[in-house]
Amino acid sequence: MAEFRMPSLGADMDYGTLVEWTVKPGDHIRRGDIIAFVDTDKGLIEIEVWEDGMVESLVAAPGQKLAVGAVMAMIAAGGGAPAPAEALPKPAPIPSPKPSPVPSTPSEKARPQSRMEAPLPTTAAATTLGRAASPLARRRAAELGVELAAVRPGEGGIIRVADVERAAASRAEAAPAVEAPKAAPSVQAPPREPTTAEQRTAAMRRVIAAAMARSKREIPHYYLEHHIDVGPAVSWLTDENRKRPVTERMLLSAVLLKAVALAVHEVPEMNGYFVDGAFRPIERVHVGVAIALRQGGLVAPALHDVDRKPLVEVMKEMLDLTKRVRGGAIRSSEIADATITVTSLGDQGVESVFGVIYPPQVALVGFGKIIERAWAVDGMVGVRPVVSSSLAADHRASDGHRGGRFLAAIDRLLQRPEKL
Repeated sequence: MAEFRMPSLGADMDYGTLVEWTVKPGDHIRRGDIIAFVDTDKGLIEIEVWEDGMVESLVAAPGQKLAVGAVMAMIAAGGGAPAPAEALPKPAPIPSPKPSPVPSTPSEKARPQSRMEAPLPTTAAATTLGRAASPLARRRAAELGVELAAVRPGEGGIIRVADVERAAASRAEAAPAVEAPKAAPSVQAPPREPTTAEQRTAAMRRVIAAAMARSKREIPHYYLEHHIDVGPAVSWLTDENRKRPVTERMLLSAVLLKAVALAVHEVPEMNGYFVDGAFRPIERVHVGVAIALRQGGLVAPALHDVDRKPLVEVMKEMLDLTKRVRGGAIRSSEIADATITVTSLGDQGVESVFGVIYPPQVALVGFGKIIERAWAVDGMVGVRPVVSSSLAADHRASDGHRGGRFLAAIDRLLQRPEKL
């Protein structure tokens, strides 16, 4: 029997609040199943299990605030007879975290290896109509025809199943009534209290700021920029999309992700983690994709094994990931496993972007918008579509020479897009 503990949901997490269990004692579970939802400053996260087995007991209770590493449940590997069901314990008081959640050294919050090497999950964000709601609560609301915007959230600003059912009961009992005229507002109205959505967005901003402050404080960044002629990639993509149904057409962003994933095989110092004072390369390539959330904030969940997948699959998974992130259905491993991150602001009209590395990763690649420039090809000057590529890298893991080779490798791969 093994202990299932509160996972580290990012280098900037100290605590998480258990919102809901999706399993009960006696349930058989398989690797990858979602067994719980945990709320953090980044949002509501789906927690996965990494071994087949059976739930023996649930140690933590919904609403309980748990430190990273705290025991949440007991799981019997491969199954077995369930332990007698017992009442869940009341939430135990937890000391308040220190004013600054940012660790002073990289080893204090070392990120594990990729999911395939050391199975330990991480985070993602979720809101519904401006409020955080567990997926079970969203499903129950749909069954009862309850608008989540009208549901009063419970503890921590989270809408749970019980909150939805309470709102449905109140609606059924309420008799039609004529709304009384509202009193005229006073001349000096009190300041408006921030909404739950605004509070959560502010909390996420604080978490992002803490992680980026730690990154700039601890990581000796160096930056490189290289302009790439993407004419061959754009032409090839146009020809390929003519052959495909609209639903299977690809964007240049998928081509860029694949080029980055293949380039790290030539310069492996860009793919991995810096932990415990040393760089640890990772063989698998899980590219983090920076995605802006509609309610504000930013997450960078991973597309797994981008280097091994055809472009059509990379494109499909990228669209699915973006949709789920903005809809609040993200698995913990999609945040935990990123080994290198890509950010692109080209669709926002930004010509170039220089990012900040998310620790313990050691590199971040940025792409700007396509700009038509005068460009010399084989001694002839013409107008070509050009993209600015940038690299933010950790000087403890690589140097400018290796970084330059990495950007050159991306350039070379984009000149032969049919090989991707």
